[in-house]
Amino acid sequence: MNNKDNFRIVFMGTPDFAVESLKQIINNKYNVVAVVTSPDKPAGRGQKISESAVKQYAIEKGLNILQPTNLKDSDFQLELKKLNADLNVIVAFRMLPESVWNMPPLGSINLHASLLPQYRGAAPINWAVINGDKKTGATTFFLKHEIDTGNILYQTEFEIGENDTAGIVHDKLMVNGANLLVETLDRILSGDYKETPQDNLIEGELKHAPKIFKEDCKINWHKTGQEIHNLIRGLSPYPAAWCELISENQDPTTMKIFETIYIKDTHNEKPGTICTDGKRELKVCCPNGYIKINELQIAGKRRMKTEDFLRGFGQIDEYTAK
Repeated sequence: MNNKDNFRIVFMGTPDFAVESLKQIINNKYNVVAVVTSPDKPAGRGQKISESAVKQYAIEKGLNILQPTNLKDSDFQLELKKLNADLNVIVAFRMLPESVWNMPPLGSINLHASLLPQYRGAAPINWAVINGDKKTGATTFFLKHEIDTGNILYQTEFEIGENDTAGIVHDKLMVNGANLLVETLDRILSGDYKETPQDNLIEGELKHAPKIFKEDCKINWHKTGQEIHNLIRGLSPYPAAWCELISENQDPTTMKIFETIYIKDTHNEKPGTICTDGKRELKVCCPNGYIKINELQIAGKRRMKTEDFLRGFGQIDEYTAK
């Protein structure tokens, strides 16, 4: 099979991360017979009905769109079967039942935002940055029963900068991953591809990437400066690391932190002590230095630069970060 017109693809994805992959597949003239994405849902303060980023792009390109609420629904699966797809392509979508991922003759391939077998799970980008990894990448692989464990097709990798946030890494992976996915499709179309079992690539301890909850995001100022800095950038811009500002005269205030620099230094201050010039600089003490905060958000306010925050907050040095 060397004809893209006869190579029928069903694409499944939901967020912005998946749009770049769909865009590259379309730009490379592949035949996408349908796009499967999440149902529309209310969002925001006005609960206005919101469409997924993938749906918006699919509408723009006039693609056939399916939005099942239940992937096991017999009507949906019948509709899927009638498409006679040769391959499902999955990018940032929910878990599929075997009756869906095993339906096409070639099965289903997935683009995962890590160098598998490392960081199987829901939040691979966040955890790679939180753990202070120096590199990451993307992997294409065939789906099978256990999540993120199928045979690997191809990988691409790049370095993570010492101050890169999860957002920066996300955007790099979005583009690099889309290019890798098209390369993978080209190989599958030509029949010239190889599969590598993940067990063959396991060296040392496997790192995991479970879903992140609010309690995972709270900063412990007693940890090392590097660990705190990595947590903050690994959760930026979403869901964001946070702490509380505590004062004897005020109720606790929640502060989310988005951008920091770790300054290694010695001092005699307690972890969580706030140091500031009251105008431009805001630092929080940790055992082996300071975390210099450049962007933050106070509960009920917008995200802002430190100097804007200091201009309006008052006596910040009366507070302690906990």
